[in-house]
Parts: sequence; C-alpha cells; structure tokens
Amino acid sequence: MIERAHPFRRLFVPFLVLASAAGCDRADSGEPDVVPDVRLTYPESPRADHRDEYFGESVQDPYRWMEDLDSPEVAAWVQAQNELAQPYLEGIDARERFKRRLTELWDYERFTTPFREGDRYFYFRNDGLQDQNVLYVTESLDREGRVLIDPNGFSQDATVALAGLSVSPDGRYVAYARSDGGSDWRTWHVRDVAGGQDLVDFIDFTKFTDVSWDRDASGFYYSRYPVGADGRGDGQAQVSVFHHALETPQDQDREVFALPDQPRWNPYASVSEDGRYLVITVSEGFSENALYYRDLRGGGPVVRLLDEWDALYTFVGNDGPRFFIQTNKDAPRWRVVAIDVRRPGTWTDVIPEADETLQAASYVGGRFAAHYLVDARSEIRILDGDGAPVRTVGLPGIGSVSGFGGHADDSETFYSFTSFTNPGEVHRYDVETGDDELWKRVAVDFDPNAFETTQVFYESADGTRVSMFITHRRGLVLSGENPTLLYGYGGFNISLTPAFDVGRLVWMEAGGVLAIPNLRGGGEYGEAWHEAGTKLRKQNVFDDFIAAAEWLMNQGYTYPARLAIQGGSNGGLLVGASLIQRPELFGAALPAVGVLDMLRYHTASLNARSWSSDYGLSENADEYRALRAYSPVHNVQDGVCHPATLITTADHDDRVVPWHSFKFGASLQHAQGCDRPILVRVETRAGHGAGKPTWMRIEEIADAWAFLHRHLRMEGM
Repeated sequence: MIERAHPFRRLFVPFLVLASAAGCDRADSGEPDVVPDVRLTYPESPRADHRDEYFGESVQDPYRWMEDLDSPEVAAWVQAQNELAQPYLEGIDARERFKRRLTELWDYERFTTPFREGDRYFYFRNDGLQDQNVLYVTESLDREGRVLIDPNGFSQDATVALAGLSVSPDGRYVAYARSDGGSDWRTWHVRDVAGGQDLVDFIDFTKFTDVSWDRDASGFYYSRYPVGADGRGDGQAQVSVFHHALETPQDQDREVFALPDQPRWNPYASVSEDGRYLVITVSEGFSENALYYRDLRGGGPVVRLLDEWDALYTFVGNDGPRFFIQTNKDAPRWRVVAIDVRRPGTWTDVIPEADETLQAASYVGGRFAAHYLVDARSEIRILDGDGAPVRTVGLPGIGSVSGFGGHADDSETFYSFTSFTNPGEVHRYDVETGDDELWKRVAVDFDPNAFETTQVFYESADGTRVSMFITHRRGLVLSGENPTLLYGYGGFNISLTPAFDVGRLVWMEAGGVLAIPNLRGGGEYGEAWHEAGTKLRKQNVFDDFIAAAEWLMNQGYTYPARLAIQGGSNGGLLVGASLIQRPELFGAALPAVGVLDMLRYHTASLNARSWSSDYGLSENADEYRALRAYSPVHNVQDGVCHPATLITTADHDDRVVPWHSFKFGASLQHAQGCDRPILVRVETRAGHGAGKPTWMRIEEIADAWAFLHRHLRMEGM
C-alpha cells in the first residue's frame, strides 16, 4: 500500500463515533436554550483520599481504584453505568429511526483495493450488511472471485475479526491474524490458498506486528512479546524478531534479533522484495526511529544503517543495494532519499522536499507513486526511478486516495478514491502508460448532488491559519441555528482527509452540518505542523479546535446550544480537554476511547509509554506542568454546567485502557452543576475500534445520533 508505514498507525486511528448534548446559553440573547431533562441519579463512585506527589505538588486521584479493571468493584460500576445509559438512549424516540436509516444505507456492496501475489489477485468484499469484510481470491479480476477467508464465521456475534494479512510471494499461502473482541492481541494462522484449508501453524503473543514472508514461502518473520508468568504475552515488555518455519510449532521459532540493552525499543522486520535484505525498523515513540538491515544472502551481522534517532525513516523499496527511504530528516514536509548501503554516508535526493506534504510513497513498476497532500486533499504524482516527474494522476475530484501498491517489476497497480460525498471507486492504473481503468464503483442509495463540501481557512488563537472542511445539504441557510458536529483529532502526525461515511451521511440527511478542521498535531502540513501540537505545545491543538467552533458561530452556521464536538482516542483527549476548558461553548460532547488521565497514561503499558513523543511524561518537570494544565481528569471543576456528554469506551480496549473513561465519567458526574446528563456507555465485546462488526457500529451510531437529536433539538429524522 502507498500509505506510509508510520509506526503510530499501529496504535491510534481516528474514527467516527458520534456524540451529542443539551444546549447552552444562546450567545446572541443570553437566554437559556436547553432541553429540559430530569436530573439523573448516577451510580455511586466512591472517592478515595489518594494523592500523588509531582515536583512538590500534591495531586488527588480519587478514582485510582478504577485502574484495577479485573476487580469486582469496577465490574459492578461498569454494569451500573450501562444500566443507566442504555435505557436512557433506547428511550429516545429518534433512535429507532436513525438505526433503520443507518441499516438501509449501510446495505451496499463495497470492495477494497486489489493486490497481486504470484498469479492470483486478492481483495476484500462486503455484500452490504455483513459484519466483517470477506477475503476473496481470483486468477482474473474480469470474473468473480471465490471466498478464501470469511471472518463472519469466526464467532457467533462476529466480534472475532480478521485483523492482519500477508500473502506469500508465490500466492500459495496467506498468513492471517485474528483479534477477539477488539483486542490488540493477535493470533496468526496460515491458509493454503488453493485448498482453502488452514495448516497447523499457530502464532501467539503478538500485537502490532506484520508478517513478512521468505521469498520461497518457506516461512516468515514477525515480532512477538515474551510469555509472562500467567502464560500470556507480556505487553509490558519489548518485542523481539523471530523467524517461523512453515508447518512447525511456535516454540521452535528462531529469535533473529533482539535489543535487550534497550528495553523500550521495539524492532519489526520485513524482507526486501528481492529477498536479499531483512530490513528492521526500530521504534520507541512516533517522532524518530532507527533503521537496520541484515544481508540474507551474504550473511553477517545486523548493520545499523540509520541509528541517530534524529528523524523518522521508512523503507520504501530497493534496487539492489540502493535503498529508497522516506524521511523527514532535514525535510519537515518529507522527501525520499537513496542510500547505497555499500556507501551509507552518501545520500541522494530521489524525491526532494516539495511545498506540499509527501504523505507516502511506493515503488512499483520501476517508478515512484508519490502521494502528496495539498491542503489535506490527495494528489498523486508519478516519477521515474531517478525521481524525474512523469505525470500527475487525474483523480475523480477533491478527496482521498489509497493504494498504489505493487512490485518493482509490475506495471499494474490499483488505487481507491473517496470523498465526503463519493462512497468510493477502485481504479486499475498502468504506471508505464498512465492508462486508468475503473474497476469498481460503489453505489449507495442517496443523491450526492444534494450535498456540498467547502474548504475554509480560519485563524487560531495565536494567528495560525487552519484549514477546515464543511459538508452539509446543498443550499444550507446560515441561520445561526443549524445543528453542527465538529470532529477533530490533532495528533501523532495523522492527517484527516475527505472520506465517505454512512454515519456522517445520516447526520447530514437529518439536517446536520459536519465540520472537520486540520488541527496542529496532525500531518497535513508536515512535521513542523505535527510538532506544533506536541508536548509543551499541545494546547495549540485545543486552541485550534475551539477557534473552529467560534468561527462556525461567527459565520452564522450555529450557536452553542446546537454545537456538538466529537473525537476518538487522541481525539477523545481533544474533546475532553475542550469541554473542560470551554464548557459554555458546546451543547454536546462525545469523547470516545479517550486518553484522559495525562499524568498516568504511560503506566498502562510499554505501548502507552511510547505516546510520550507526542504528550511528554509527568516524570519530567516541564512536561508535568503542561500535562497537569490540560489533563481532563485533573481539571474538572465542581459546580460547572458541562455539556451533555456521552462517554464511550470498551472493556476490552487494551490500547487506551478504559479506566481513562471511567475516571473522567465519574469526575464529571460528581462535578456536574446542572441537569445535562453525563453518560458512560461501556461496550463489553469490543476494543479500541478496529474489527468492530457492522451491527455493533450501527447500534453505537444510532445511540449517538439519538443523543444528539434530543440535546441539540434536531428537527430532522
């Protein structure tokens, strides 16, 4: 795939889970404009007198007991919160209408971008309401493929998902990973493509790893955690690289690389396309990494090619000993360099840094496909093997592209295109000739011409210019009273670009406005844009988000009582911090699976500690002060009227552990100074979001839209 293999993509992914709220005082009149509500009786949340000392300051942590997720007290609290939230949500009349419309629109056939290994093509397809996408294989894309792996049969409730995939270079075998209940832990299996049967291979104790095959398909490389005293993978430890020989037990796998002297560095390996090199990416956080290699033909030790930890480096491909590396070293908007491993001190620019951000690059057919972001919109440029421009791909419109994968000797590649109003189309593309052929177009039962998208630019608190996409029904009247959803993320170099989503479509059908700003902390404008929203400068992200809300009001789109904010994961932190800092500005809030206790997030796992490259650590005095200033759990004020808030998490989330949401929910319920509800909804068969079945996604969005419908006083639906 052309997407750059940024390490963070294994950890957080922004996603759509929607929220809502009661109104605030109307800005133009000062008169209350709220939905009447009954003051809820919240479950008991005992407050302990627990304190921690940070650089001479004593900080309360009354809900520390919630960190023991296996305790009967926490289980009882979760059950009580669900017994409050679920009837409340199900009792909103609009919920069933939203669910019905979501189900109607979700029932459409869709495909992923195909890829080829050996003489076979592989792709995923969903016939509409299937809970999980199904893997198909075919010898020709001109005819229907056959089912190879159908994860809908993995479990009765479809919560066991197909969570990873790697096809052997000859197309004979597929290694695939299963995730149970949304957990980041994976088990890997191997299926014979011709016969459709699994081999005896079983790989356990893995998270975040890919599988990379030997060129002769005799085995593969992967990274795994050590086994803990309880017989499970020890997620607090570091991974090592192992080699697995096909049809042998895992306990015979050979450890090929480890870093015991650096317990926070995690190595992940891949075999170069020509089979000559084992390329090892070593990561700790998300702002820099190292890149090593071993010559598999010549033997010898692992060579530490790039070990300065001064930038990010991603292996794109190679032409013999000439490695192509995408990096932001001395290039905040990224470039691709060539490094001859025989003369590693000499770098040659292949794709120099441009004015636009180089999101990703791939090497296919002896050419480069370079994916640029031009104000957060995709542009694809084809360059020859030396980096000379060949052409720009003509895209169907303003939107987002993925794909352009393949091999160095392929001329054929595939890409997909989507936008806020284009459900998606998949193209076959010839990098040599530029021939572009539509393979599949997704059809959804709605009129895309009934909606319009504009891109605007506004100023943040410090004068920084920020981009924002706004989508709504065509001909919207700027009455100042439109129900509006402001979605954000703002972190870890992740870019928010136009994409189609059924939930968003239903929101707009009901009369809602969708606004998505490209906040600092993201990757839309390169590494400088990312760094401007990290560590001591994290407040910039919240300022950008708040400024977007104020711009929408000043331009006549909405007012506080009809403005909802939403975000998940790092975006859950964004929403939590924003609603605490400016509670009067929002009518509703939905922080989903959020990182909300910023003083202790790093204690949950080694994986969580690696987020310190964006957040910093409370172990460091200056970073502690910055974290303490915005940590949502630590800044809730008693007696404040907070927006109506629907906090969502999952008890199987082992990426952002649910005690973040538990602590925040208990704090808000204890402090709430008005009748607007603070609900905590805990999914008991899900994780951070990946692999969630269709039925569960529809239920969650229906809950969220119903909550919005009530508390933003929506008239649609």
